Amino acid sequence: MVMMSILFFFLSVIWFVLPFVIFSMKGKVERSLDVLENVEKRLAALEARLSVLSAATVAAPPEAAPHTPPSESHPPTDEE
Repeated sequence: MVMMSILFFFLSVIWFVLPFVIFSMKGKVERSLDVLENVEKRLAALEARLSVLSAATVAAPPEAAPHTPPSESHPPTDEE
């Protein structure tokens, strides 16, 4: 009889605590889903911007690119 009462006590504690655990996990999962959706939107915007920039870089001729140095010019030295 005592064993049955102890078992009933543990089962009742689990019965009352479990819904709170499940609902808190559900809230965390929903929050994580919202954050993931925001990250996905930001990543899609970055990919779109990168594709526009790469298309502009491919379309520009190599001579017009500002970061390319002249092919045969050397910097002046003090000795000359």
